[in-house]
Amino acid sequence: MKLQMQSVHFDADIKLTDFIQKRADKLETFFDRIIDGEVIMRVEPDDHRANKTIEIKLNIPGEQLFAEKRAGSFEAATDEAVEALRRQLKKYK
Repeated sequence: MKLQMQSVHFDADIKLTDFIQKRADKLETFFDRIIDGEVIMRVEPDDHRANKTIEIKLNIPGEQLFAEKRAGSFEAATDEAVEALRRQLKKYK
């Protein structure tokens, strides 16, 4: 699946983008007609430890699925967002 990655207020390294791509690719096992997606990674200027936000939009035929999660690390936020999208895909199917 083709994902467009954007990072706001920081520069994402290759390891992080590969991790997100790998996790998102697993969604294709639940629904194989995903067209493409967009990922926005954002670091909020809060004092809280959970200041990293991931937004994932998936385009599927006739609809768009969206998940936004916030956690202490991008990896944890990605796992939560992918799980939310997995549930949405199963419900859509």
